[in-house]
Amino acid sequence: MTESTHTVKSYEQELEHLGSLMARMGGLVERQTAQAVKAVVEGDEEAALEAPELDPEVDELEREAEALAIRILALRSPMAVDLRTIVAALKITGDLERIGDYASSIARRAMKLETEGNISLVGLRNMGHLVQNNLRRAIDALTTKDRDGAVAVWQSDTAVDELYTAMFRELMTYMMEDPRNIGTCIHLLFVAKNLERIGDHTTNIAERVYYAVTGEMLPAVRPRGGRSYPAS
Repeated sequence: MTESTHTVKSYEQELEHLGSLMARMGGLVERQTAQAVKAVVEGDEEAALEAPELDPEVDELEREAEALAIRILALRSPMAVDLRTIVAALKITGDLERIGDYASSIARRAMKLETEGNISLVGLRNMGHLVQNNLRRAIDALTTKDRDGAVAVWQSDTAVDELYTAMFRELMTYMMEDPRNIGTCIHLLFVAKNLERIGDHTTNIAERVYYAVTGEMLPAVRPRGGRSYPAS
């Protein structure tokens, strides 16, 4: 094997390792989010405890991925799609880390909840499941470099925002109907807001995947249906 061939192989291995670090981060924050939602809607104490326990591992993976990305930029002078992929990785790992933080916050809120029978969690469950599904699809798009999958996640964020607005109105109604609901509803409002923020970071990931794959930016304003993004 020549020195040139060895260098190319090492470079490819570094890119593959960077991708594997992001995939591992994605798997962990997906698990955190699922456990956080389960903790709230099912009152599962074990799930509430597990989500925050995964934080240190997520943080360590972020630091490792960031260090590797900077090393590649400094020593390999990547170009074109490789450069976009590495720059996107620096941002995506930050989004994943924030998603983990929000999931942990939801789990901690779950341990403080004492949900009364007259407060329905159906809306929150639906919102949680949609956010989880979008996160899973965004991570799949990241690992497979799926342009269309990224666009589908990007378009779905509107539904998350609409569910959040509906949840906000519903919880405000519960508080106005009975002041005894205020404490529980405030916790649930924070949960809903954190889910909405997870949705925002998931959309960020989708946008960065799309850019890394195509070299084009998705529009600043998301459509409410239909196909309205740059053609390849």
